[in-house]
Amino acid sequence: MTLPFRLAATEGAARAGLLETAHGPVHTPAFMPVGTQGTVKGMEAASVRATGAEMVLANAYHLMLRPGAERIAALGGLHRFMAWPGPILTDSGGFQVMSLGALRKISEEGVVFRSHIDGARIDLTPERAVRVQHLLDATVTMVLDECTEFPATLPAARRSMELSMRWAARSRAAYEPRRGYGLFGIVQGSTYPELRLQSAASLTALGFDGYAIGGLAVGEGQARMLATLDATLPALPLDRPRYLMGVGTPQDLVAAISRGIDLFDCVIPTRAGRTARAFTSAGIFNLRNARFAADPAPLDAACACPTCRRHARAYLHHLFKAGEMLGAMLLTRHNLHYYQALMRGLRAAIIAGNLTEHEAALRAAWACGDPGPHRKDDRGKERT
Repeated sequence: MTLPFRLAATEGAARAGLLETAHGPVHTPAFMPVGTQGTVKGMEAASVRATGAEMVLANAYHLMLRPGAERIAALGGLHRFMAWPGPILTDSGGFQVMSLGALRKISEEGVVFRSHIDGARIDLTPERAVRVQHLLDATVTMVLDECTEFPATLPAARRSMELSMRWAARSRAAYEPRRGYGLFGIVQGSTYPELRLQSAASLTALGFDGYAIGGLAVGEGQARMLATLDATLPALPLDRPRYLMGVGTPQDLVAAISRGIDLFDCVIPTRAGRTARAFTSAGIFNLRNARFAADPAPLDAACACPTCRRHARAYLHHLFKAGEMLGAMLLTRHNLHYYQALMRGLRAAIIAGNLTEHEAALRAAWACGDPGPHRKDDRGKERT
């Protein structure tokens, strides 16, 4: 393996570890902010780093279309292009295979797209997907897969999974190993345990630097997602990182970490920041709510981010009501800071051996809600 990974501590199935990449270390469990187009929306790269993030995600499919992988390579690679010197994981485009619907045609060879930008025909094979990510200089390359739609019948899920496994083998053959870089396989199989186990066995036999769980957070709900993890994770190698793609809420992260997941990405914290929703130690706030209009308190007194140190809830409320872009920028920065602080706390708890107590404290605080003067009681009436 060319991407060293070692475990520092475990508690039950939960793991704290270190991924040593050519672009710097990643302490796990870790959350990767999503920079699909080579940018985390509303954030400069240095500001993303200041939240505590060590690794970000970009999307090879989108960057292949615009500005083009060859152009990015000529300009020095994606790290230089987006001014992010740290590790970058690039999603190969498997999710777009599902989400683009009528714009795609899937065959054994690969996927034929119509570009959503200009309608041009795009041929994406496993080999091309790996080559694009090599041109981008991705630290972690993802195999090309088909993200199975949900719900799917057992025969349809089996056909999709088996195609993804054949594509994984071709991606593996096309990949050029380099020290500090890695290739991750993607477990598919919808919510059928027998298919997930078959997929995990196929990928393990091929041998990858890490293993992703794909095809979840597509409408199956948290209970099915966690049941799928319970069925899948015991079949994956203990000494390689596990990555849950596209997940999720703080509650999702806590539940998945306790089951042995090491890496996450999701658009939720940044998308929420653009729509006035803040993740806090007391749960989720909607800053458009009138109850914040005259509230002088910081967004989250337990948070040390610049947004919470410098601005009152009333000011954030005003920015969103006035349609000022600064509101989305400040809340995005806070949400990413909150997610990184959540990861640090969970890592520390695993190392200290008190993860169960730490999780219970997090859930209790979320359940109690905002302790401020404008909190509503169970009848929905304002109280002090």
